[in-house]
Amino acid sequence: MRHSPVAGAGLALALLSAVTFATSGTFARSLINDGWSAEAVVVARVGIAALVLAGPALLVLRGRWAVLRRNIASIGVFGLLGVALAQVCFFNAVRYLPVGVALLLEYLGIILVVGWTWLVQGQRPRRLTVAGSAAALAGLFFVLDLTGAGRLDPIGVLWGLGAAVGLAGYFVLAGRVDAALPSVVMASGGMAVGAGALLLLGLLGALPLRADFGTVEFAGRETSWLVPIVGLALVAAVVAYLAGIAAARVLGARMASFVGLTEVMFAVLIAWLVLGELPTVVQLLGGALIVAGVALVRLDELRAPVMPDQAKAAEPALT
Repeated sequence: MRHSPVAGAGLALALLSAVTFATSGTFARSLINDGWSAEAVVVARVGIAALVLAGPALLVLRGRWAVLRRNIASIGVFGLLGVALAQVCFFNAVRYLPVGVALLLEYLGIILVVGWTWLVQGQRPRRLTVAGSAAALAGLFFVLDLTGAGRLDPIGVLWGLGAAVGLAGYFVLAGRVDAALPSVVMASGGMAVGAGALLLLGLLGALPLRADFGTVEFAGRETSWLVPIVGLALVAAVVAYLAGIAAARVLGARMASFVGLTEVMFAVLIAWLVLGELPTVVQLLGGALIVAGVALVRLDELRAPVMPDQAKAAEPALT
């Protein structure tokens, strides 16, 4: 890591990325509660963000168009799985579950990556990773609170687990993309593909694309629908991702993603302050176990040698 002032700036950027990513569920809830479909929310969020990031993406691609051409297929799959699937499932989960709980279920995707690399790639997990995975799965039991008063809607749980699959796909695909492809190009291209695919399916009638361009309730007040849309696209996508990229360059991708685990804590806090949502004590205990488990997996990764293709896989998720 670089000297302290630079490292401090990197830590601040990583925390900024976590805080801004954590606002997505709260912004989305205000739209969904007022008649927007989750699919329409995703199209608006990633479509606008893709357009904003297109400028920086084109700048870094000058003279490097061959890199883009050989990664077109990877960007397409990334957009469908890591962007469209992950976000549609997460925002649908937010329809039925508290924002913090939905995000905790999505973060189990990091544990799914452990299983993927073991079963498909033959990379046997080390003891710390096994311990972290076990803690996260135990935390899932408490988050679901199957016997308590805080039992969760099973439909929401399924959507949350679908988001976990999408997040796992994000990390697996990001780790396989050409290291010469700039992260901002991967982000802008993936979001453009995700928004385009969802919009096409919506126009064909395969997905619901409902939007109400009137007032919505946000933070207990009536406001324009543009407020949460701008928040989703610019704060929870553009600012969040660019801050995450900058933090990864200063701290290293693995350490930046480790700090990014604070996103769960910030999401619970923001949902409590803005929406009045707070998981039960049992669910908070489960959430702490999930975060601790994921942190152990990340810590195990930090102790391992960093390979160029693995570094990209630790970049922030687009939740």
